[in-house]
Amino acid sequence: MKRTSIDLADGRELIYFDEGDDAARATVDRRELPAQGAPAQLRTDPLTGDVVAIAAHRQARIFLPPSNECPLCPTTGDFLTEVPSDSYDVVVFENRFPSFAGETGRCEVVCFSSDHDASFKDLSVSRVRTVLDALADRTAELSRLPQVEQVFCFENRGVEIGVTLHHPHGQIYAFPYVTPVTRRYLELCEQAGVNLYGQMLERERAGERVIASNEHWTAFVPYAARYPYEIHLAPHRQVADHTELTAEERDSCAPLWLELTQRLDGLFGVAMPYIAAWHQAPVRTGRDLSWLYLRLFSVRRAPGKLKYLAGTESAMGAWINDISPEQAAAALREVTL
Repeated sequence: MKRTSIDLADGRELIYFDEGDDAARATVDRRELPAQGAPAQLRTDPLTGDVVAIAAHRQARIFLPPSNECPLCPTTGDFLTEVPSDSYDVVVFENRFPSFAGETGRCEVVCFSSDHDASFKDLSVSRVRTVLDALADRTAELSRLPQVEQVFCFENRGVEIGVTLHHPHGQIYAFPYVTPVTRRYLELCEQAGVNLYGQMLERERAGERVIASNEHWTAFVPYAARYPYEIHLAPHRQVADHTELTAEERDSCAPLWLELTQRLDGLFGVAMPYIAAWHQAPVRTGRDLSWLYLRLFSVRRAPGKLKYLAGTESAMGAWINDISPEQAAAALREVTL
């Protein structure tokens, strides 16, 4: 893999991750861009201790542009985009409208393909492998920033989830604090005196909720799934984040990750809205109790029906799932690829 880093017109960093060592990419951004705005304000909720980022500048970000105005497509002729090359494999760049920036962290965009009409499920196994390398690279680099406490890699897919750009892409948030979900998990591990994820994974690997597996990874619907179709993909060996995966583990992760997105789309024969969230250890704490895993879940519960987070979930965090995890796992296994 060839890695090329350049500066965009407003000083943001862009990195090409090319599958061929002979790739030659454009390195000059010909746009005239305004300087970056002020970073978000961080405010702590006194009732929960949760940090809220107030990022009013994000109101100006682009919202569902037509395909011929997509800022994530390659630059062509006079149409100048965020990527100043006429093609690319995988590219990562600092978000133009970040939730966190400067002393409050960093936000990056990960483009999986230059094909605007593609989706993650359409990628080749080798391209997913390149994405994994890019996530490891960014996790390592962002973890070195003194203001960063946790690196979160994810993909939002579908208007039902709230995407603002259709181009196949994910994001990376380098948080200046440990996120509430991770903080709560670590607190429970410390109380129990064990690695709770490893304990759960051992039980799930022997159960009826397994969807697919290979030598290094297992995909399963968790016992207490919150969403109608929710999948975990976890390595058999405890690793804290993407940087600790071996080349062999990344090789075996790529086809399973791809397969899971294809199985979701095969459930009802429609493009499934989903969130693919990589849970990683904090940078400086709890790494011995953390376990890297992908949580992939959809809000679609049936053709034409969505699970909305209404009063109990949104207001009280009290979850109700209309589909049993065992039923969901069976349905996902039965999808013909």
